[in-house]
Amino acid sequence: MSGPRRCLVTGATGFTGGHLARSLAARGDEVRALVRDPARAQDLRAAGVALVSGDLRDRASLAPALAGVEVVYNIAALYRAASLPDQEYRTVNADAVAWLIEAAAAAGARRVVHCSTVGVHGDIERPPANEDAPLRPGDLYQETKLEGERLAREAAARTGLEVVIVRPTGIYGPGDRRLLKLFRGVARRRFVILGRGEIFYHLTYIDDLAEGFRLCGTHPAAAGRTYILSGPEVTTLKELVKVTAEVAGVAPLPIRLPVWPFWIAGAACEAVCAPLGIEPPIYRRRVDFFTKSRAFDSTRARQEIGYAPRVGLREGIGRTLAWYKEQGWL
Repeated sequence: MSGPRRCLVTGATGFTGGHLARSLAARGDEVRALVRDPARAQDLRAAGVALVSGDLRDRASLAPALAGVEVVYNIAALYRAASLPDQEYRTVNADAVAWLIEAAAAAGARRVVHCSTVGVHGDIERPPANEDAPLRPGDLYQETKLEGERLAREAAARTGLEVVIVRPTGIYGPGDRRLLKLFRGVARRRFVILGRGEIFYHLTYIDDLAEGFRLCGTHPAAAGRTYILSGPEVTTLKELVKVTAEVAGVAPLPIRLPVWPFWIAGAACEAVCAPLGIEPPIYRRRVDFFTKSRAFDSTRARQEIGYAPRVGLREGIGRTLAWYKEQGWL
């Protein structure tokens, strides 16, 4: 696939999907975004992205959004919000993936690039893990993302559509709020490591990831493949905090706290808050951040489609902290 393409991006009101949509539009592609409320996505329109009203959970809204589209980037997902019912995760992260692929095939699209997560591999026993590492999802989000992968492959087999599955590592960069607590906590000398901090943590800068998605949508070799997209460097959590502190010009806190009291507290908060439909102040998945290693190998993507992440950790953290300061968040 060469030259400008007609693309549809789901999840474009989020950090990753929005960055991808704007990046594709800046390259000259004709980009649409499937959004539930166009009034809240005017920044995308200003970037040259056409807005189409719809929802992955509304199958009837998919056909109009897909008309004439060549490549679909499915970035939409429900992430870790403990107050959401389990079925909501399954509908968006799994069932809707198959619905989208079937609708894309019916509309004449060539390829769907589906965003999964390296979380489907769970805790990595022998880092770095590649795409063939054991699949051991550890929570509902990861379980439903893995189910989404299975349904995507089954839909591809039924329809004959080219489907590419992408498993990104931790995503960061200007615009991200998911890792804001970590970066802000370190910059303000309030971030305390639970445990020894020797688990691996692997980040991918948003610009590199967007280019990886583009390659997955355009490179002939990507059809039917699964790729891990990761950044050029992997560090321990302790090293990540150290680098962030150096970039921020502060000294990291020397305090280390044991993990188990916070895990028990998380379990108790979930038991009380989840039935009431409110977000617990702490839950086990957040504590898992300090206990599960994440280190990955993107050799397959490098060799097969030319994926070449360029933004090093120190540079990426510097750009991210600068953006946070501009927003008044540091």
